[in-house]
Amino acid sequence: MTTEADFDREISALRGAVTAAGAGMGWDASMRERYARLIAEMSREMKAEVRAGRLTWDQAARLASEQRNVILDLIRGRSTPVGRAFAESLKAKGKTLPTIVSEKTLEMYGNKANFDQLSSGQRDAVLRAVVESSGKSSARVNVLMRRLSRAGRGLLVLSLGVAVYNVASAEDKGAAAMEEGAVLGGGVVGGLAGGAAAGLLCGPGAPICSSVGAFAGAVAGAFGVSLFF
Repeated sequence: MTTEADFDREISALRGAVTAAGAGMGWDASMRERYARLIAEMSREMKAEVRAGRLTWDQAARLASEQRNVILDLIRGRSTPVGRAFAESLKAKGKTLPTIVSEKTLEMYGNKANFDQLSSGQRDAVLRAVVESSGKSSARVNVLMRRLSRAGRGLLVLSLGVAVYNVASAEDKGAAAMEEGAVLGGGVVGGLAGGAAAGLLCGPGAPICSSVGAFAGAVAGAFGVSLFF
């Protein structure tokens, strides 16, 4: 038979999962914004170096391609397990420079164009386009991440609102505040651990698996902490 204490712990576990989800969505959205800002700054710097005569378009394109992939890996390394799995499901890894050059050549000069057969001016135009595109992130993904950020903030406001109410209505507010903080923190930590474990089990690019692992980990983390109160 489920007691009132058991029911309260189950609710606390679910709130821990909600908090973990909200925090994760907000964090991953901020990482996406940072990625977009960093690659845009990098692209501007490369173009400025060419205009100043310190780099050729060929050198700038090579550096831009390399640096964009470095930034991509850096941001993914700082994302949550779920965010990283989602990103890898969209694009496993950054494109190589030859691939981008080929795509830009066909886009600018037709489906039979060959970069090596273009004039010097045409090649520079392609390489400039490569540098410019290296500073642009996917508009579709940017919109999605902004929506997730808003949803994440909503979940956090909901969960924290309940926590504030529980503390305000408790007889021992100090103990209640400690319990609420521990339960919600346990949910966040458990969610990260669960998502990471699921990512190792399912492999890269498996956002559904990582999400399930994160949810299970968050519930387990929050529920486990609640047993101490």
